[in-house]
Amino acid sequence: MQEETGRAIRKKSDVVLLSPTGTGKTLAFLLPLVETLDPDSAEIQILIIVPSRELAQQLLQVARDMGSGFKVNAVYGGRAGSQDKLDLKHLPAILIGTPGRIADRFFKDTYSLDHIKTLVLDEFDKSLEMGYEDDMLDIIESLPNVQQRILTSATRDNKIPKFVGLEKPIFINYGKEGIPQLTIKTILAPDKDKLKSLVKTLDYIGHQPGIIFCSFKEELYGVSEYLDDNDIPHECFHGDMEQLDREQALIKFRNGTTQLLLATDLAARGLDIPELTFILHYRLPLRYNEFLHRNGRTARMNSDGVAYILHWTGENLPEYIDDIAPEEVIVGDLQPSHDPAPVKWVTLYITGGRREKISKGDIAGLFMKQGKIEKDQLGVIELQENCSYVSVHAKIANKAVEKTNNTKLKKKKVRISVV
Repeated sequence: MQEETGRAIRKKSDVVLLSPTGTGKTLAFLLPLVETLDPDSAEIQILIIVPSRELAQQLLQVARDMGSGFKVNAVYGGRAGSQDKLDLKHLPAILIGTPGRIADRFFKDTYSLDHIKTLVLDEFDKSLEMGYEDDMLDIIESLPNVQQRILTSATRDNKIPKFVGLEKPIFINYGKEGIPQLTIKTILAPDKDKLKSLVKTLDYIGHQPGIIFCSFKEELYGVSEYLDDNDIPHECFHGDMEQLDREQALIKFRNGTTQLLLATDLAARGLDIPELTFILHYRLPLRYNEFLHRNGRTARMNSDGVAYILHWTGENLPEYIDDIAPEEVIVGDLQPSHDPAPVKWVTLYITGGRREKISKGDIAGLFMKQGKIEKDQLGVIELQENCSYVSVHAKIANKAVEKTNNTKLKKKKVRISVV
């Protein structure tokens, strides 16, 4: 898929790329596009529009990790506009952002858009579903010299609006709906109140990383409260959360501090999260496409995964479930897993990041030399512009903080605390 996409982009053709979540679409278009950049230009040359803040951050990370030497920035809601202006004081070669924030910058600021030759609409159908059509139309109409358009999606049969301006596009379709490594099972609960059955299902699944999907925030709150009452650690993820809380929930999920993410369909795609063993539909979405996107969080890149559908005997399931004919299991037949409990991790926050030239090696050195922790007690390290996060074994977390807090890291005195 990546090779075929690269060939199409290098032909300067408009491209529509359809491929499931987790198959590497980001590198498929970024690698050939970076080749087109003019190193002598001080203007924006490539614009990438994405539907969510998390996808903007993910693309930014991937683009920077490529180490091309070109400046890349992302703008999105949930952070101050003054931060956008600071980042864009020197314009990037590649600008990534959500439709609303890009429109805000384009029509309030005064830099030229004449040098943007390439437009990428990543997960374009999701942006349209989320009501960004007017912003996208305004943005596209403001770009006078676009020569190439690249659209991506994880699902097929999406209508492409005329205002996008595609010209004789090459369609690259790897969006096969059947994923052979995905097993779908329905768990039949005896009562309309499925909370007890949810806990029993989680006991059966054991200590595995997964996402529990709810269809409404109010439902999510109720499930979260019940999980808390039953001492089941989890993180919540939905659109009403503050941006920092959303970021930290994903960081703790990625680094293993928590293995359960309780989420709305905001988590169905566009998130940088690890390989998942399972996803669980506490309530099914009405549309088949969203069902596919949820399931796409597991059974990725030839790995096995299970999608569980928790429903009760009197619940009317969407018609698309009849076509799938999943295996049905009765809650009463489920036996608890006897997998050993995994090592508990804790996430620490560090008040320094890339802007201070801090590296992952610097952080590892601080905790192993000054914090006196063993290598296997140090987990995933994540760098951001102004801060960093690291996971450590829970049993030594407080001592590690005591020994490293208020110390210097790359000439900067940093504060370290438990998230």
